[in-house]
Amino acid sequence: MTDRIMALVDGSDFSRSVCLHAAWIAQRLGLPVDLLHVLGRRDAADRGDLSGALQLGARTALLEELAALDAERARLAQAQGRAILEDAQAILAAHGVEATPHLRQGDLIDTVAGFERSGRALVVGRRGRAAGFASAHLGSNLERLLRASKMPVLIVPADWRPVRKVLVAYDGGASARGAIERMAASPVFRGLAITLACAGGEEARATLERARGTLLAAGLAAETCLLSGAPEVALERKIEAEGFDLLVMGAYGHSRIRTLIIGSTTTALIRACGVPMLVYR
Repeated sequence: MTDRIMALVDGSDFSRSVCLHAAWIAQRLGLPVDLLHVLGRRDAADRGDLSGALQLGARTALLEELAALDAERARLAQAQGRAILEDAQAILAAHGVEATPHLRQGDLIDTVAGFERSGRALVVGRRGRAAGFASAHLGSNLERLLRASKMPVLIVPADWRPVRKVLVAYDGGASARGAIERMAASPVFRGLAITLACAGGEEARATLERARGTLLAAGLAAETCLLSGAPEVALERKIEAEGFDLLVMGAYGHSRIRTLIIGSTTTALIRACGVPMLVYR
């Protein structure tokens, strides 16, 4: 089965950015894109939602009218979903990327899992729609998605900008080492300026240099730096001060950085980081 890039679109302000970042990865890897729009339970025709409380003693005509409203709501949700996918497909086509739209209904995590066999990477907006159709849960379920997905997950802000400088949050753990190995093997990072950053003192420098050696051996340009203070604050400051375009990290670690994604500071970092975040399992 051909590898593909997966992109979750929900019609929010983040959807265009999701498409542009997916196009960037797809172009660098030479892969097509699967566009996925998931209708949650609230978008399905659910008679019990509106009419269930009126079953006892309610007039038949009123129940039928409420059931018709349920069905119309579901029809509109599907129509909007198709329109969102058509718009997303047009954005990718304008960048020369083949994209296949998929409209699904059900749990977001379960739906994504069904596509993972052919998925090379997953692109998702940092937040979804606050209310209404489709994936209001893209933002609220982002940590669930990170925990469940076996693919690298690219979390993107609302704005797109070309990626030239990459900051890697590295702690020497298994997840971080795996991220370095996958970066070394990926055409995505060819020609980009990479900086490996680690929270700690001079004892961490040898760990950074080993990781840098892996990237250099693969022909990538990489340098290292040590961070002081709280990792999430230090990373954010470095990104802003030096104009990094992408933050890369492993989902799990064994040091202070491990809580950045899977832990108590997840939401804070995702909100604070103004650049895309690529998370490797």
